[in-house]
Amino acid sequence: MPLLSIITPSHNPVREHLLAAYESVRSQRLPEGWEVEWVIQEDGATGAALEILPRDPLIRFETGRRGGVALTRNLALARSRGELVKNLDDDDVLMPGVLTRDIGVLAADPLVRWTTSRVLDLLPDGSTAGFDGDPPGGRLEPGFVYDHWRANGYRLPVHPTTICIRRDLAVALGGWMGIPGSDDTGLLVPASVISHGWFHPEVGLLYRKWPGQETASPAHYAALEWDLRMRLVEERAQAVRTLWPHATT
Repeated sequence: MPLLSIITPSHNPVREHLLAAYESVRSQRLPEGWEVEWVIQEDGATGAALEILPRDPLIRFETGRRGGVALTRNLALARSRGELVKNLDDDDVLMPGVLTRDIGVLAADPLVRWTTSRVLDLLPDGSTAGFDGDPPGGRLEPGFVYDHWRANGYRLPVHPTTICIRRDLAVALGGWMGIPGSDDTGLLVPASVISHGWFHPEVGLLYRKWPGQETASPAHYAALEWDLRMRLVEERAQAVRTLWPHATT
């Protein structure tokens, strides 16, 4: 039976955030014949997530030594079994129907190798805010995401945290990029230069904005580190385009 793996790194999870993520996974409805597993990998060895979550065969949990979010995602990827891999942070919320839409596109169109979805920011007061720069829904040609990203000060036209990607492509690219932040950008951008993607205009994720998230830290936007990260992501994208020039055919 085909399987989709949801990959979630976790470190010092906030109880209400993790339970909201769990409910959003548990309540998903899948196309007939498909199954889902939620692979949670702790960045550390406290077992904190297990103390919060109910016992559920949907969840596959493991601990590991501290290594940061990219390493933790990749350990979860190694443990996962799905032919499709879906990203989810432990403080975000999947919207109803998103897995059905992801599977529907990827199962129907072998040319499409990854999908993304519209995102709403989930603010601390419970309100949401959208982004007015989304592309039209549908297939995204190879190079579209990369070219937009380069031309707009390393701002993506789609949110990398919403990615659902074929396992073989994710593994071939080395999984989430081993950099201190922007590791999801480091996967999406090179994937986007050598393969077709898809953008769902329906909201697929509530992206929680709160003071404890990694991207709220001033260090995440420190100029020198940011420049180094973006330069390496760009070099990776250019390298895979050069090495795999016929990957989209």
